Amino acid sequence: MRVSLFITCYNDTLFPATGKAVVRVLERLGHTVDFPAGQTCCGQMHWNTGYQAEALPLLSRFVEQFRGSEAVVVPSSSCVAMMRDHYPKMAEELHDAKLKAEVAELLPKVFEFSEFLTKRLGLEDVGAYYPHRVTYHASCHGLRNLGLGDGPQRLLRAVRGIDLVEIAGLEQCCGFGGTFAVKNAEVSSAMLAEKTTAILNTKAEACTACDNSCLMHIQGALHRQRTGVQTVHLAEILAGDEGAQ
Repeated sequence: MRVSLFITCYNDTLFPATGKAVVRVLERLGHTVDFPAGQTCCGQMHWNTGYQAEALPLLSRFVEQFRGSEAVVVPSSSCVAMMRDHYPKMAEELHDAKLKAEVAELLPKVFEFSEFLTKRLGLEDVGAYYPHRVTYHASCHGLRNLGLGDGPQRLLRAVRGIDLVEIAGLEQCCGFGGTFAVKNAEVSSAMLAEKTTAILNTKAEACTACDNSCLMHIQGALHRQRTGVQTVHLAEILAGDEGAQ
């Protein structure tokens, strides 16, 4: 199928390798990927921080860019959760019947990356190779809002060469939560300390997740402690192949 990539402003600015990895995986599976160049932000950071009026034009922008897409894939469960939880309400606030109808038509075609692979395509093995010891962190939006379940782990278990080890407290938040980490720094730091301890106890070389926001938070602590443990988005693991190792 023809898949449209919504890369998210976070990945575009800080983690462009993730978007490239998504494209490699989808093209390996035989799909065509397009990238609407006029895309911007989903509006999550505005909406969650109280600038809801400023988020409304971003909804219109998203619909404008992706109307007519066969499927929209997003390598961020927090952005997809924003869309599913708030876009219908935002369309209501704009009192635009046409936009409301377009949102209702478009949202069922929007998928978080791992969700697209497991639930839309029905896949687990995507032909990946990653010969490293890895643990998986379940981000809150993917776990609680999107109900990804064990989909990401099933994808990881099918990766050739991987040594996947389960983390203690899988359902425990890393403490990031966007501006939560700034406004509630002490609580966030305590949650992060528990998460990094759990990661280190696995003896993993790398921690993966479906959200680079969580991974950035975690990587900061792992780096400051000079642990040598890396963080890597799920897409980058699934994009691995034997020729690239």
